Amino acid sequence: MLQLSFVNFRQGTYILVEGKENTDRFLIIQSGNVKVHIQNERPGTPPQVLGPGDFIGVISCMSQHSQIETVVAMSDVVCISVLRDQYTELIEKNTPVAMKIIRTFAHRMRVLNETLMVQTLSDSSSDLPDQIYNVAVYYDNLKNYSIASFAYYQYIKLCKTGPHAQAAMKRFVALKSVSKAVYLESNQDLLRIYPKDTMIMTECQSGADMFIIQEGQVKISKLVNGTEMTLAMLKKGDMFGEMALLENKPRSASAIATEDCRLMTVNKSNFNQMVATQAQLVARLTIMLAERLWSMHRQLANTMLSGNPLAKMTDMLALQVEKTRIEIKKSTEYQTSLTIDDIATMCGLTTQEKNLWIFKFQSSPLIKLVKGKIFIPDCLELIKQADFYRKQAVKSIVAELKER
Repeated sequence: MLQLSFVNFRQGTYILVEGKENTDRFLIIQSGNVKVHIQNERPGTPPQVLGPGDFIGVISCMSQHSQIETVVAMSDVVCISVLRDQYTELIEKNTPVAMKIIRTFAHRMRVLNETLMVQTLSDSSSDLPDQIYNVAVYYDNLKNYSIASFAYYQYIKLCKTGPHAQAAMKRFVALKSVSKAVYLESNQDLLRIYPKDTMIMTECQSGADMFIIQEGQVKISKLVNGTEMTLAMLKKGDMFGEMALLENKPRSASAIATEDCRLMTVNKSNFNQMVATQAQLVARLTIMLAERLWSMHRQLANTMLSGNPLAKMTDMLALQVEKTRIEIKKSTEYQTSLTIDDIATMCGLTTQEKNLWIFKFQSSPLIKLVKGKIFIPDCLELIKQADFYRKQAVKSIVAELKER
């Protein structure tokens, strides 16, 4: 039987503190207001104010990472405490609470996507249909013809009389003979097979299917001003596409199969049934979104290193290690499945920057290459170096703010 406890906090009390480990519970605010300071957001970013019905500590609790936020009581506050192990039962007893968390996570991810774009590439991504054409041309120029063909088709479908419709049609027809693109039109197939280097969805495309990876690997990315930024590399068991399903908005990012993939699709009716009958799957979705949000908050810290590409790449690699949750001690080795180009793309480096800094990063004593993939001989040393870079960046930004 589900038994939840109540916790009281006096005005001015620190309810959560960033960096705290072993977060086994989250809190739902019943009364009062709190002020939330998010770790890794740039110094000077105003805090968020939350009140009754809002929740705190969910990202860290469900992802099992250290706290990413510091929460202070603005008044006397009463909270409901939910243990991580109670979450599945909470879903069964109170589905609306779980749905509020999931929808809040989805919205937060869309906001963070844009924040990362602005802070990494100094511009926001376009949400206009022409962005689909830009995506198509980008991959066409890279000779990724199957990906380009898919995007050209989606642009033609959405903008039959658009300014690039004739050019898109001409290239789509020209690429037909070499394209492996599949599922140009969505259907009711519960299982879909996507060959390596094909597109599953493009940013700004309409669609409301969510996908669960049963086999393979998928890259989630966005394009801004001709520069691609990788937001996530997903593997077996991961889910994606949930933002469009939950928010009824166009796709916020592109998804590309980087290996042969088998995906299970979930449409709106299937999702509603899943929420009502499969609490464990909903719990898994919550955990996945929490892990992705934790990673995105951590990436915000990486954007503070924009003036030092070598530091950015070192920190981004450290983040990939942190996400694995392997035990880190002196001389802990780790073989990644990532290339140096993968890390550079995650950092949003331009082609010109890649040409210069990939070579320099390759010479770093912190890494080695094994069959083209990054091998880390000492994870602790890598994480220490990345932490040093971030602390130096924060000091620099704080000093700059004080001078203004």
